[in-house]
Amino acid sequence: MKRIAHILFIAALFFKVVPAIAQDNTSPVEKEMAYRKVIFERSAKIVKGLNPTDSTKALLVTDIIARQYRDLNDIYLLRDNNKATIKAETGDNKEAAAAKLKKLDEEITAKIDKLHPKYLKSLAKAGLTPMQIDQVKDGMTYNVLNVTMTAYNSMMPNLTEPQKAQILAWLTEAREHAMDAESSEKKHGWFGKYKGRINNYLSAQGIDMKKEEAAWMARLKEEKEAKKQ
Repeated sequence: MKRIAHILFIAALFFKVVPAIAQDNTSPVEKEMAYRKVIFERSAKIVKGLNPTDSTKALLVTDIIARQYRDLNDIYLLRDNNKATIKAETGDNKEAAAAKLKKLDEEITAKIDKLHPKYLKSLAKAGLTPMQIDQVKDGMTYNVLNVTMTAYNSMMPNLTEPQKAQILAWLTEAREHAMDAESSEKKHGWFGKYKGRINNYLSAQGIDMKKEEAAWMARLKEEKEAKKQ
């Protein structure tokens, strides 16, 4: 038994180490091809959610979305490379580094702000309706807008129409930022920022958010227990 356990241990180490070695030996061209494959598949999955009936149009939209991912990635890579250069050039001069990094962030934001409407125009030009473009945005942001809106309505069924409209407006604004973010964490971060704004707004409207959340969690628990019976 000890021998078998030892063999399994060595095998586990092997299968952990080999992928790392293979990854290190991957050429830049292979890495680029693998990246393009990932973003194409991600984009195709979003387009599939639109239930396209025209395969040519579906491929065109997939290419547009994939290109947006690639363009955003290029901008963030440029930012990272420039940050490294700035830190190397400024050394221990924190003030100089901070000034240059601030300017770099402004330049990167400007590039993204320019790319954003261009991308949306490309989707519209490809024949997507405003509703379908919203679906693409949801696909790029893990459908957090709709999930969060549903959660607020479930937690507080007595929300007024103006309150619902304000919540939706802020979540929609969050989605515009999130779809340009560089990672899942950053995308969720944008929604987290706006959810804080929403909660402050509702609290100012006289709603006890902690009380509402506790009551909601209790209801969900009761519903879960009821389904087991």
